[in-house]
Amino acid sequence: MQMELHTSPTSPGGDKDVKKKNETMFEGSKISVNGENYGVFRSNDPILTVSHRRNDTVQHASDGHGISTDHPTSYCETMMHLFKGNVGSGIFALGDAFKNAGLFLAPPLTIFLGIICVHAQHVLLQCNDEVCKILGDSVKKNTIGYAGVVELCFEVGPPRLRKYSVLMRKMVNLFLCITQLGFCCVYFVFISTNVKQVADHYGFHLDVHYHMAIAFIPILLSTWIRNLKYLAPVSSIANFLVVAGYMATVYMMTDDLPSIQERDYVAGWKQIPLFFGTVIYSFEAITLVLPLKNEMKNPKQFGSPLGVLNLGMVVVGTMFTLMGFLAYLKYGNDIKGSVTLNLGDGILPQCIKIGISLSIMLTYALQFYVPIAIMWPAYSKRYGPYNSPILAETLFRSAICFLTFILAELIPRLGLFITLVGAVSSTALALLFPPIIELVICSRNNTLTVFKVSKNILILLIGLIGFASGTYESVTNIAVAFFTPARET
Repeated sequence: MQMELHTSPTSPGGDKDVKKKNETMFEGSKISVNGENYGVFRSNDPILTVSHRRNDTVQHASDGHGISTDHPTSYCETMMHLFKGNVGSGIFALGDAFKNAGLFLAPPLTIFLGIICVHAQHVLLQCNDEVCKILGDSVKKNTIGYAGVVELCFEVGPPRLRKYSVLMRKMVNLFLCITQLGFCCVYFVFISTNVKQVADHYGFHLDVHYHMAIAFIPILLSTWIRNLKYLAPVSSIANFLVVAGYMATVYMMTDDLPSIQERDYVAGWKQIPLFFGTVIYSFEAITLVLPLKNEMKNPKQFGSPLGVLNLGMVVVGTMFTLMGFLAYLKYGNDIKGSVTLNLGDGILPQCIKIGISLSIMLTYALQFYVPIAIMWPAYSKRYGPYNSPILAETLFRSAICFLTFILAELIPRLGLFITLVGAVSSTALALLFPPIIELVICSRNNTLTVFKVSKNILILLIGLIGFASGTYESVTNIAVAFFTPARET
């Protein structure tokens, strides 16, 4: 299955000046640089724009779901959107991540990876600006998504690289779909393990598989919603529940903390890849930056030194570090894949588990919308037309939702599932593509320096090592976990 909205290959361009001759460069391609919806579905657009949507506005004609991005946001509003896009289920897994690095090693490593991720986001913004400067009026700057920027960087890059532009777009879309569907799989495990603890506390003992099957029914029904405006109310509820759950969890963990001498300061080096995957999973929001910047009343405020991106990620990074540090300090090696599973049996812990589980359940449809908006147009183009397009799309949605359910049933441990998703796909989006496109653009502009080459090679090495080692360790541990009965670790 092809993973993009525009599926045909593009012809490599010649050596002519791109700014003046972009029509020639894109001749023979189905890329419409003048179209309103160039590129692909932007990862977190539905989460960002659903609450701003007007009923009479339909912008995203390609997928027919009515996404609007014509509502400029203020500095504070954009900051809240950035916060919402970064704080989710991953933040509750950071205690497990800190266990895999150690109490003293984990915080600086978290900050280091956060700085690299934020730098990569700045690189994406700069490459987007450079591409738009090269193409001029032939492309609408506020409609290019992550995959579109990657493709255009190769299209305007050195002639020998232009033939890879469509391939790179497909790869971005592939990793984007893996990431989003991976989130959906994690959600099934997260919900079922937390709800099982609550149900067991009140005497309703069921295997976690049954809880997952019960959760599948409302989640499946939510994926049948094709118009995002109907998801706006549940999105607001989900955001409130996550924030409340985070605050309540931190409050509970600060009570009767043990001495730091009872914890490992530095963990074994073989566990570092597991730490890497979980942290990257939590920090992965690079697909968020372009739509956020494009929605601002003053886009220059987004990437400036004291702009939304830098200040917002400082807040998010502080929250991540605080959560991971307190969770590991409080529970040590007994920390589970989600710290909510360690909170105990009181009334407040049960409320936290139910509230966050409900939040994750309500968020599933929004995360699920992204891969469907990428895959369904390509699928229907290849196998359509259908006598009943709505029925066909509903069946397609149901099949993909069932696939995430089956994968969640097969992966026995929440923490390892999060690590796997982070190592495989989040790493590629956050750490591999940005340095590649910066090297391509700088090569085209003859602005490559020793510093830029060294910096980007270093980031690529970190990403590749994390990708390979994190995937290997998580898959190995998942295989081992199949022979153990524990599902809540």
